[in-house]
Amino acid sequence: MRRHVIHHDPARPGYRLRKGRHRTLRLLVSLASVAALSFAGTAVTPAQAQPPAVSALPSGKGPVGWATYRQLDSIGTLRGQVESRQFSGYDRTGRNNDGFDGQFSCLRMIGPNCVIAERSGAGEIESIWFTRDDGVVSRTGWIRIELDGSTVLEAPLQDVVDGKLGAPFVWPLVGNREDTSGGVVIKVPMPFRQSMRVTTQNNPLFQHVVYRAFADADGVSTFNRNDQANDVIAKLRSFGLGDPKPAKWNAASTRSTVDINPGATARVGELTGPGQISQLKVRLPQVQASPHVNDDGRAFGPGGESSFRVTVDPRNQGVRLTRRFDPHIEMQRARLLVDNAFVADWFHAPKAPPTQWADQSIDIGAQFTSGKSRLNIRNQFVASSLDFNEFRYDVHSLVNGTWVRTDVMDVGPDRPGEELTHGYRVTQQKWQGRHYFNYPFNAGMISASDAVLAGARLRITFDGRTTVDAPIGEFFGSGLGEYDARSLMFSMDATRDGWYTSWWPMPFAERAIVEIVNSSGVRISDASVDLTWAGDSSVRDRLRPNGTLGYFNATHRQGPTGHAKDWIFVDTPGRGVFYGVTHSMRGRIPLSAEVPRLYLEGDERVYADGLLTPIQHGTGTEDFYESGWYFRTGSFAMPLAGYPAHEVGRDGCVYDCTGAYRLMVPDAIPFNTGLRFGIEHGPVADVAADYSSTAYWYGQSRWALRSTDGLNPSDQVSRDQHNYRAAGESSGTLTSVFEGDDDHATASGRVTHATGPITFTVAVDQNNAGVQIIRTADQVRSYQQARVLVDGQFVGVWLMSSGNMFQRWLQDTFMIPSRFSSGKRTLGITLEPIPGSPPWSSSDYHIRSWVEPFEPGRTGMQRIDPPALDWTVPDRGPHVLGPRDPVSTKEGQVGR
Repeated sequence: MRRHVIHHDPARPGYRLRKGRHRTLRLLVSLASVAALSFAGTAVTPAQAQPPAVSALPSGKGPVGWATYRQLDSIGTLRGQVESRQFSGYDRTGRNNDGFDGQFSCLRMIGPNCVIAERSGAGEIESIWFTRDDGVVSRTGWIRIELDGSTVLEAPLQDVVDGKLGAPFVWPLVGNREDTSGGVVIKVPMPFRQSMRVTTQNNPLFQHVVYRAFADADGVSTFNRNDQANDVIAKLRSFGLGDPKPAKWNAASTRSTVDINPGATARVGELTGPGQISQLKVRLPQVQASPHVNDDGRAFGPGGESSFRVTVDPRNQGVRLTRRFDPHIEMQRARLLVDNAFVADWFHAPKAPPTQWADQSIDIGAQFTSGKSRLNIRNQFVASSLDFNEFRYDVHSLVNGTWVRTDVMDVGPDRPGEELTHGYRVTQQKWQGRHYFNYPFNAGMISASDAVLAGARLRITFDGRTTVDAPIGEFFGSGLGEYDARSLMFSMDATRDGWYTSWWPMPFAERAIVEIVNSSGVRISDASVDLTWAGDSSVRDRLRPNGTLGYFNATHRQGPTGHAKDWIFVDTPGRGVFYGVTHSMRGRIPLSAEVPRLYLEGDERVYADGLLTPIQHGTGTEDFYESGWYFRTGSFAMPLAGYPAHEVGRDGCVYDCTGAYRLMVPDAIPFNTGLRFGIEHGPVADVAADYSSTAYWYGQSRWALRSTDGLNPSDQVSRDQHNYRAAGESSGTLTSVFEGDDDHATASGRVTHATGPITFTVAVDQNNAGVQIIRTADQVRSYQQARVLVDGQFVGVWLMSSGNMFQRWLQDTFMIPSRFSSGKRTLGITLEPIPGSPPWSSSDYHIRSWVEPFEPGRTGMQRIDPPALDWTVPDRGPHVLGPRDPVSTKEGQVGR
């Protein structure tokens, strides 16, 4: 293969190519087929032709139910009347008591039982997370999930997350503390048409429930417990090993290999559309894997063996099996059998120094593997000074001259899901446990490798606009060095000949340009980039500014954290869908301190469409990454979350450093005017650290929500203009704060309370596709609820199940479906407080209409600031722990 060799020219910016070695890589994508093209450094291979799959999406909601996982090629589709919300036990005072005593964990009690989530209207439960007692949740008792008035799940929570209920509640749609290093998760999407409630037998302490709220139930079927979704389970169990999206009949691929001097930029692909990149792969042979690895494993002795099954590519010309082991045990020998045929011996003779890892590979000939998609592996003990140990097996298939990872068998007691799905068995076991060892390494090479992964950037420009510009390491899941990372949408294979792979779909209407910018200060040699894409005639129209499809973005930020301010993953105007983040955290707390990882106490806070109240407010950083207890046992990988890296005073980390990622595929966050997603660094964003992050999202610059009216119930002129009437009404002044990142800003204003019907008229856009009512209110009393009627027709129940007596200001929303509002200029709204519920409070109503996307005429996300509120914003000085701040943390027995 010919190589593009790029040299930096100090006389002009950019790069130049050695004379005679350069030809622009321009790949022409046709609408129906892709011709076999040949360029210097390029090989194009059309995929096997097959009819395109056709699937319909419920309008505006995005995929619903199991389609969430089945239609991953549609994740770039923008959404309409849908919100992503979260219940959690976050500290309502704004400090750090996020579940330590369970004070805020229950919305209400039904007898002795704890309601942790409750919603009226249509929607879908997407993600449930718990922890307590070092990740053992048996003391929480049972969990009950009620949808549309029927119980769809009632069982001991520990049994659920251990996978004892059977499909679909099996790994990795559920996970226990071993799977996630300290938390437990339920990732089964559970749609409902009218209502949902999640209850636990006892206070769970730490919990999150993320759900989507829909304006209507069109296209929604209530979750069916008997649908085992075995195809989804199989897909998720192969996470990080292949493209999870449906195959495209006209897909094609290309490869380019380049050298890049410091300061130079290499263009490694230029595609002409309309089309969509479905896979992007990078290999950097010079990069060395980070040497320190925390892993668990097993060992067996005389008369024993281990067995398991692995997946391979049926097109293989051979398979490579790589074993991680402890070489301090000398004279290890075991027979390797593949489908009961002897292949070779594993053998390690010399005794290595203690606390070191070693890898050993056996190449299995094609006569044992060709045409097969699964191999049965057996390792039979022959001899050892102590035992034969195994911690991990990586499986690579040789396909068209390239080694491709097709499976991982991660052995150990902290990998129950991996062992179960691979049918792992061991006899005559002599040991099980965990080691934090290192591979032999050269410090200079590791430093140079880390510099390349942090300093070399992947830059992608779609239709003239650069939306991807992120460090290569962080883009593929690890910003602290080359650590093994596996997720549903990207992976980093840290073994020999390993590739970094992304499966985010990346649409473009006219042209996509892929570049590597070498800002690392280290020369990059023999970098390979593979692109797989397909033509798609629908993309051009759908990517128009007012279309239904968003451009893929990877937004990178890096720098020191700011005192008392959340670290911001993304802050963008426009409309889009947020899908997750890779996060690299470098603490500045000396290792001699009591809690060097105190920065992990920070909660995530998410604001959509200018609301002053977070739509999601978490309980801690490792909780957001679906783990617990400061990542209790070390690294882990699940389809939608992972923790590949923890460095302590080594490998370029001065103090304590953490690398983690979270994908929000079922629980993606849609927005229509803008999104701000941040996370604290420490209990109240008060711990100094250096953070780096790369956020993944799709978006367009235009807005889809237009403000059309506002009503102040405390102002007589406004009341008269809107024909406002309220029965059983009283009013008073509230001085308090909104929850979240701005809880230092005090607001004062009048608030009305009504016990009887409230009626008013509001203006809307005649061409609306639905209407949103934003209420600014006093949430001192939870479970305010009212029946909502529009022009006399019942629409639904507006339920505010949460409450906060400390930070009392609230903005919540109600969505009116288009069938009640379309074509109208005004709506007559009636709110009927439900008997027995607290008085309905309000300080302001703001009305917005979903409309054809439009240019807003301003930059930044517009905050919905009620005009009647008076604000006082004090200077933020150093935070001093108050009487409500727990001195406990998540470290050991002094906290979570």
